[in-house]
Amino acid sequence: MNLEKILVTGGLGYIGSHTVVALQQSGYEVVIIDDLSNSELFVLDRISEITGTKPDFHQIDLKDEKSVQQFFSENKIDGVIHFAAHKAVGESVEKPLMYFKNNILGLLHVLAAMKENEVDHFIFSSSCTVYGQADQMPIDEAAPIKKAESPYAKTKQMGEEILEDFVSAFEKKVISLRYFNPVGAHPSALIGELPKGIPNNLVPFVTQTAAGIREQLSVFGNDYPTRDGTAIRDYIFVCDLADAHVKALRRLLENKNKENLEIFNLGTGIGSTVLEVVKTFESVNDLKLNYKIVGRRAGDITEAYADNTKAAKELGWEPETSLEESMRTAWKWQKTLN
Repeated sequence: MNLEKILVTGGLGYIGSHTVVALQQSGYEVVIIDDLSNSELFVLDRISEITGTKPDFHQIDLKDEKSVQQFFSENKIDGVIHFAAHKAVGESVEKPLMYFKNNILGLLHVLAAMKENEVDHFIFSSSCTVYGQADQMPIDEAAPIKKAESPYAKTKQMGEEILEDFVSAFEKKVISLRYFNPVGAHPSALIGELPKGIPNNLVPFVTQTAAGIREQLSVFGNDYPTRDGTAIRDYIFVCDLADAHVKALRRLLENKNKENLEIFNLGTGIGSTVLEVVKTFESVNDLKLNYKIVGRRAGDITEAYADNTKAAKELGWEPETSLEESMRTAWKWQKTLN
């Protein structure tokens, strides 16, 4: 029996690598494209250590259209899961052109190659940032798309708009997964979040501060209208997130999608403040963190947490892992890096 071959772009990155593991463990053949701009090659060996199978790997910059076309013409692909993108809100505010060029061009080149080579199934790594500051919590998929607060968020909004036109013009099947804040690491501690340089996300900054790599954690703003003044986010365990990608892919491959473009929120449905995350990390790992409150950060919103009812009903997916367990795995992973 031929295994279905799935291309994962950005497959050596944080969410990508965990999804590759989940796909392999679900019986798919996986091929990875990554340009290594924000990932490390050793992750490939770590994936095979976990699953017993080394995925086929191609180092390709998706901005290079010729290389993308060549890859698709030489490989028979059954579906694409597209993670490859720059993803830091703060950095995108400072480097908007880099974000537009990388995130939009890469997407366009993959879609064009899919069209040329008759690949019909596509899963897009989107983000809850497309909602901007939503009027109501929790956020469901019917919430209006507000003006984006950052160039990163704009690239995700544009990506979804491009996909809307792509499916209607070419009869492709697409699922866009809007995730909230992925955290934690694989229970094996062989793969996890691996930012290059100064982390832009809260949890790797927490773990690096605990490890003494960073002197102090900055908590951006304590004057938000929340229960302790710090911003609220929905922190979802990365392996739960990976599992949702496998379920979404299966839905497309088995023709169970109800529309050619479907959108699902992926979050826990629980909002946690930044200080609650810090205190949870301290308590489960029996540590004290050096942190200080500083001013708000550009592009940040007050609160965002998911209504994940639709994903539960349609994908049969629910998050299973607590914030406590996520914080344990994050620290276990960090300790392997020291």
